[in-house]
Amino acid sequence: MNPGRRSFLKTTTLALPTLPILIGCRIHATGGVRLNDIHSELNPTRVHTLARPASIDDLAATVQRHARRGRPVIASGARHAMGGQQFAKNGLVIDTRGLDQVLLLDRDRGLLAVEAGIQWPALIEACNTLQSDGLTRWGIRQKQTGADTFTIGGSISANIHGRGLTLPPFAADIEDFTLLDSNGDLLRCSRTENAGLFRLAAGGYGLFGVIVRATLRLEPREKVRRDVVIARIDEVIPLLEDRIRASHRFGDFQFSIDESSPDFLRTGVLSSYQPVDPDTPLSQGARLDPEAWLNLLDLAHRHRPAVFDQYAGFYLATNGQIYGSDTHQLSIYQADFADILHARSGADRSTLMISELYVPRGGLPAFMAAAADLLRSSGVPVIYGTVRLIERDEDTFLPWAREPWAGIIFNLRVHPSDSGHKRVRAAFRGLIDLALAQSGSYYLTYHRWATTEQIEAAHPRFRDFLSQKSHYDPAGVFRSDWLDHHRRLLGLPV
Repeated sequence: MNPGRRSFLKTTTLALPTLPILIGCRIHATGGVRLNDIHSELNPTRVHTLARPASIDDLAATVQRHARRGRPVIASGARHAMGGQQFAKNGLVIDTRGLDQVLLLDRDRGLLAVEAGIQWPALIEACNTLQSDGLTRWGIRQKQTGADTFTIGGSISANIHGRGLTLPPFAADIEDFTLLDSNGDLLRCSRTENAGLFRLAAGGYGLFGVIVRATLRLEPREKVRRDVVIARIDEVIPLLEDRIRASHRFGDFQFSIDESSPDFLRTGVLSSYQPVDPDTPLSQGARLDPEAWLNLLDLAHRHRPAVFDQYAGFYLATNGQIYGSDTHQLSIYQADFADILHARSGADRSTLMISELYVPRGGLPAFMAAAADLLRSSGVPVIYGTVRLIERDEDTFLPWAREPWAGIIFNLRVHPSDSGHKRVRAAFRGLIDLALAQSGSYYLTYHRWATTEQIEAAHPRFRDFLSQKSHYDPAGVFRSDWLDHHRRLLGLPV
């Protein structure tokens, strides 16, 4: 170890200004608090302390205190991950959302520096406000779809992606970030400085430290026109390739979820977004409002034969609408949707779990046909699904996008019973097997129902990733339930 580095476990100081413990740090609860993810609600976890630091100094002091006591520490953003990545049983969970400042906009280079607890809507708004003089306008390249309130640190840690037609995952959009590591040091990580940690912490699920600041690579903000068609699954890849040749920048395919129809997973709405003249006025009132979103979600739960026509009708009505290349990526999402739908129907309160599978683009039709058979026989309802393109990840140690793949997202309904959970677990394992049969993969950020064989086949560097974790954090300061689960699954000590 570099003698200039300071360890939480050996010294009383940090490589940061050390404040009195917890001064300025809001402690939401100590002695036991129950947390859960906000979408699936399948990760109830009792942690020792939930802290929300207001500054990096507060964060460092809080981590120092708990590390000395041998408690696991893990960072949490908006709690969208669904595999326990942001929770540590009986440990310290750091809610980073208090670290939400915009630090610098470099208008010459198109770089935006922020604290890592900022969430996407605030970041986009601040970026536009800082350029209100009308000069060169920069905007984000991509963000995740489906929900907006991810933190930037969480987005880096999960290596998210959006619906860019020619984009690799989010790590490619990061110029650098600052990491509070297990030794108490603040390390600037980039492709040229602490490059090993950059590759590990991006897509590293918080296991190599707390990302406290990040610099995003922006691109010129454009106006884009939405083009909408109804398509069959065998047309999707050729159509999207045509759109790419015509300079469309974003796009996806949202497929029918009615298992009683021959169109199940076969027919869908293909939308793409093409840059237009910057003087073209933006369209007004062309977005799905929260009530309409809830109504579609309700239909998807209770009357799936009707939902596709309504959804397709809305999208077809927006054909030709003009949006900002940044703001069109914002979404409608209500975290309390399960309570609302339960109150409407009176039925058992169910939740949703997501999985994302990756297959070679040419194999998409065969995969979807096999998935339709599997899901019909499983009795597990599909509530939402989409197909996107992803380019190869060249930036992280544990890439989920090892090739230019098609990504297929399934949002499955989880009935609140043991048998309901077993059916969904079996369905997701079956879908992973279908992807692996095409030498594909799956996204690690969602459930943790994959088998040992599936993890090792889909993520061949996973054991090496865990070895790197032990190398950089030998005392195990940063630990999560997700990490412990996978260590057990692979026969490694916890």
